[in-house]
Amino acid sequence: MRNREIAELLYETADIMEFQQIEWKPRAYRRAAQNIENLGEDIEKVYERKGKKGLIEIPGIGEAIADHIAEYLETGKVKKFEELKGKAPSGTTELMEIRGLGAKKTKRLTDELRIKTISDLKDAVNAHRIRRLEGFGEKSEENIARALKNYEKSHSRIAIGKALPLAEEIISALKTTLKAELGSKTPEIDLSKLIYTGSLRRLKETIGDIDILAEADGEQAGKIMDAFVSLPAAGQVVSKGSTRSSVVLKNGLGADLRVVPPESYGAALQYFTGSKEHNIELRNIAQREGYKLSEYGLYEKASGKQVAGRSEEDIYRKLGLEYIAPELRENRGEIKAAAKNALPELVNAGDLRGDLHLHTKYSEGRESLEIMVKKAEDMGYEYIAVTDHSHSQRIAHGMEIDTLKTQWKEIEKLSKRFRIKILRGSEVEVLKDGSLDYPDEILKELDIVVGAVHSGFSASEREMTGRIITALENRHLDILAHPSGRLLGKREAYSVNFGKVFEAAATNGKVMEINSQPSRLDLNDELILRAKEYGLKFCISTDSHSVSDLASMRYGLGQARRGWLEKEDVVNTYPYSRLKEVFKKLRD
Repeated sequence: MRNREIAELLYETADIMEFQQIEWKPRAYRRAAQNIENLGEDIEKVYERKGKKGLIEIPGIGEAIADHIAEYLETGKVKKFEELKGKAPSGTTELMEIRGLGAKKTKRLTDELRIKTISDLKDAVNAHRIRRLEGFGEKSEENIARALKNYEKSHSRIAIGKALPLAEEIISALKTTLKAELGSKTPEIDLSKLIYTGSLRRLKETIGDIDILAEADGEQAGKIMDAFVSLPAAGQVVSKGSTRSSVVLKNGLGADLRVVPPESYGAALQYFTGSKEHNIELRNIAQREGYKLSEYGLYEKASGKQVAGRSEEDIYRKLGLEYIAPELRENRGEIKAAAKNALPELVNAGDLRGDLHLHTKYSEGRESLEIMVKKAEDMGYEYIAVTDHSHSQRIAHGMEIDTLKTQWKEIEKLSKRFRIKILRGSEVEVLKDGSLDYPDEILKELDIVVGAVHSGFSASEREMTGRIITALENRHLDILAHPSGRLLGKREAYSVNFGKVFEAAATNGKVMEINSQPSRLDLNDELILRAKEYGLKFCISTDSHSVSDLASMRYGLGQARRGWLEKEDVVNTYPYSRLKEVFKKLRD
């Protein structure tokens, strides 16, 4: 049902109207939204059955609002609403979600304190600027501070490194419970079709909640729902129904389960995977081709006959498109490419032959060199690069030159015992003037030099850009590690002109790292897309500090796929013989 989607659109429009001091209309839009929320049937089906007349029959919906709803159902947007939204500050609706901040107060904060975002509001509260406004005072400021904390808690997102294992645990627990309950007299449930959807399936770097989809009918759907709400991880059952249930997990994260019949499974998987923008474009294509697309299936408009729905592949094929991998579904050109059979053949986990960034006990790693090497070989890798920190990184126990040379000797010994190629590397600090932390006579003895910035994050864009470009012009540097310097949820990326950085990297033949640490995921997907336009090559590395970190490769791989990268774009998919051509210093 699209009722909630349309109700949210009307609520948002009412907020913007109120902010712009449009009289009486906001109340009418909210009343219409409430009635649509409480409607006992799908508003889209009402419109298909009775047209605009059916919409007007819904209490609170007049001619104008009916026209807007019809326009949205037909095109995925309302031109008038888009124009209204364009005239309001971008963070207006988000600010008005703060308890106690209506349209009038929000407008005063925007006009008088230039508060346009949640971040601006937080800064104003911390600086006690709000209490100085006439009509607010200290008490109002304290109330806003509490409301802000509640807002941030309820709107917090979780990093994929935590969300993905949690989703897998939930699905595994569900399967275990169902297997235990399935008797010989009970028809088998297809457990392979228990899958997470939403932004998690698209491998976004953070998610808001966990969405799970299952395929079942009748009694079997009830069994899945019973198992879901009884999970040990479920702290609170918000709702339980025949097709959808919601729980709040003990860690505070929300989790939803939807169960659909086999004939709708593929359509539901496509719909609930999203993104919203991708789905709108698909629905537009369906409408142009004489179909109607929903989470229930693809139907002929004229006859109402379902023509696809059991699989995602069938949906895309019937719309004249190549199958689009979930990671690409962000409405960034993937639909046009799919129409021309021009989608990239995305890099896969099986393509990766090695890891070019890992640490050992020689610096801040938690495992010995031998243990890290053995684990990498057990994983089937052809090569690894050992890249402990250079000496200026005192906090990370950076290695003095004598210690580095001792490590080289151990690498030589281990190379005789293991089949895997062990490359002599270092994560070398890029100093403030752009020079590297080891002298040239040491750098030239390294197989791979991974350059990184770990300090001076408050430098201006000009200073940081110059610093990084100087490093990229150093003939000994091979890879630029975690190029933006961000830490998710803790530290913003430093100010840098990435266009100039990517241009310098391309000119000097340098490789951009995609750091797989869930706290970094750096480069992110958007920067990967930009960097690819410059013809750059990438490596997906784990920056491992223990053997368990080696498994984080999948998170960097997800970013690479979201950035449209193919096997050829990623140097650690190359066999060792070809890798030597990329890093010409490598020796047998």
